[in-house]
Amino acid sequence: MSDKNSKKRFHVHLVSDATGTTLLGLARACLAQFEHVEPIQKFWPLVRTERQLEKIIAHIRDNPGPVIFTFVDDAMRARLNDACEQLGVPCVPVLDPIMRSLSAYIGEHARGVPGLQHAMDDAYFKRVEAVDYAMSHDDGKTLTGLSKADVILVGVSRTSKTPTSIFLARRGIKAANIPLVPGVEVPDEKLSLKKPMYVGLTASPNRLGQLRQSRLKSGEKVAPNYIKDNQYLDHEKIEEEIRKARRLFSKKGWPVIDVSKRSIEETSAEIMALLQTRRDKEKSKD
Repeated sequence: MSDKNSKKRFHVHLVSDATGTTLLGLARACLAQFEHVEPIQKFWPLVRTERQLEKIIAHIRDNPGPVIFTFVDDAMRARLNDACEQLGVPCVPVLDPIMRSLSAYIGEHARGVPGLQHAMDDAYFKRVEAVDYAMSHDDGKTLTGLSKADVILVGVSRTSKTPTSIFLARRGIKAANIPLVPGVEVPDEKLSLKKPMYVGLTASPNRLGQLRQSRLKSGEKVAPNYIKDNQYLDHEKIEEEIRKARRLFSKKGWPVIDVSKRSIEETSAEIMALLQTRRDKEKSKD
C-alpha cells in the first residue's frame, strides 16, 4: 500500500444460524489485528432456511468479500461454500476447528442444532437473575443482600464499576458494586462479608479527571458530596480519593485492578480468572 495512512475498504459478511454473538466477537478480534483496513460488516443472524440463505448470497454477489459463518446444517454449509467458491471469495467456518477437536477428544459427534448456547435452561435463568441482581445493587443503591453476591466491586467514581458489573452478570456472575464517595462511610460489615470476593478498582488521577469531566459535560448527575468545593474535578482531591481507596484495599487484602488502560472486557476477564482461582482453592480444601 503506497499511502500508509489510507485504509483498504472491503465487505465482510458474517452469517449465522443463531444470534451471531459469538461470530461478531470472533470477527472483531481478528479484524482488530489489521491496522490499515476499514471493513464494512454485513451481519446476517438467524439464517435457518434456504430462502433466507439465497437472499444473503445475492447480497454477497452484489458486494463481494470474505464470508465468515457459523452454520451447523450440512446442506446450508455446502450451499454457502459453493456460492463463495463461484464468487471467488473466502468462506470460513470459524467453529469447525474447535468442534473437530472437541469431537475427537470426547468421542462423540456434535448435535448440529443451531442456537443451543442460547437455550432457556438453568444457565440462561441464572444469567437473567444475575443481571437483575447487578441492576438492583448498582452504585450502592442498596447494601442489603450483598452476602448473595459472587463479586463486589469497590472503587471511586468513574472506575467502570457499573459496566463491569453488568458484563459479569451476563456471564452468570452476581456482581454488586459500592462507590467510595468522600464524606460517605460504608459500614465495615458490608466490606467484610465472607462469601463474596471483593475487588478494588482504581485508575490514574489523569484518567479519572478526564472521565469525570466528560460525565459532567453529558449532564449526568453526581453525588451531592462531590459538588462541595468542586472536589469532583479537583486533581489533588482525586489523588486523595485514590490514595484513601488504595489504603482500604490494602488493609482488606483485596486484589486490585487498575482500569486506566483496560477495556471492560479485559477487566471482567481478570475478575473471572480471580474468581475461578478462588473457587478452585475452596474446592481443594473440601
